[in-house]
Amino acid sequence: MELEPDHHPRGAPMASMGIEVVQEIDLRAVREQVDAVLEDFLVGKGRAAAGRRHPPEVVETLLDFLAAGGKRIRALLCVVGWHAAGGGEDTASVVRVAASLELFVAFALIHDDIMDDSVSRRGHPAVHRALRERLGPSPRAERLGAGGALLIGNLALIWAQELLHTAQLDPERRRVVHGLYDAMLEEVMYGQYLDVMGTGPGDDVEAALRIVRYKTATATVERPLQLGAAVAGADTATLDLCTTLGLPLGEAFQIRDDLLDVFGSADGACAPGLGDLREGKRTVLLALGLQAATPPQRRRLHDLVGRADLDEDGGAEVRALLEATAARERTEHMIASRYEQVLRVLDTAGLPPAASGALRGLAVTATRYTA
Repeated sequence: MELEPDHHPRGAPMASMGIEVVQEIDLRAVREQVDAVLEDFLVGKGRAAAGRRHPPEVVETLLDFLAAGGKRIRALLCVVGWHAAGGGEDTASVVRVAASLELFVAFALIHDDIMDDSVSRRGHPAVHRALRERLGPSPRAERLGAGGALLIGNLALIWAQELLHTAQLDPERRRVVHGLYDAMLEEVMYGQYLDVMGTGPGDDVEAALRIVRYKTATATVERPLQLGAAVAGADTATLDLCTTLGLPLGEAFQIRDDLLDVFGSADGACAPGLGDLREGKRTVLLALGLQAATPPQRRRLHDLVGRADLDEDGGAEVRALLEATAARERTEHMIASRYEQVLRVLDTAGLPPAASGALRGLAVTATRYTA
């Protein structure tokens, strides 16, 4: 899911054609700036660890985790939020806040993989699995690997907060930014709790959406947009606009992700999976399927979903049931309706053209990506 601006075809300059040229936000450059801040910060942590004889693999693990991929969508949205609020020339502060978000994401994903006992992340072994392998055949390897990953995730969160504090902000902007960041942390913890404690097939679509909002929608889109805007000194109306844009876009992002986990992508870049089905996660997709199922279909879904030993044949049967109940179609409709809602808001928001254009591109990326 590359987040790059569109490029004009070669030819005469747009201004010479009598068309106003809108300066685009170079999202590729933003990503490079964020990655440079992360690397510099963590390399410094590595030097400090060496001087104090701390285990070097902690910093190495985080550097490898960040280098393995990730779309940096939260960091990009943070910088776009800064532009939306009329940020000036100096991007140093907002880039540091954006980089802090990526360390926060590392914390959240490492912990999420522990709770789900995920095998891999971004094409590499999940951190707790990698630590387990490092310990060899010890009977305590599983517990110790999970514990080690938990602590690395904790350090990622601590360092995210430390990096946030290095952004040079005046007292009032710092107060607003830190308040938004704290709210984001609290929301994600509640969402993760709801996700962990709410496993098992259920047909309550609103309950599934509540998990989506707290665990993903706020932290993926709304809060990053608000944080960037707050760095630029945004007023309350602009912060509220970030919510109006961020919640439907964040919900669409996660609903699409849940759909991809079960069905994969049409281009084959993302293969159908069994993870959410085996865990019995309360996704919108599954809730819609159970809601529309006949009694025999409902019984079969309850029999299959949530089984740790669910195999490919069982997964195929669940997919067929979700197709038959029109759950997949209805889920696609929910994504499309949220995407259209975002576009309607952008049409009347009066944002700077560069920010509006970037948000339109990111809305497509977040709702229609294939892998």
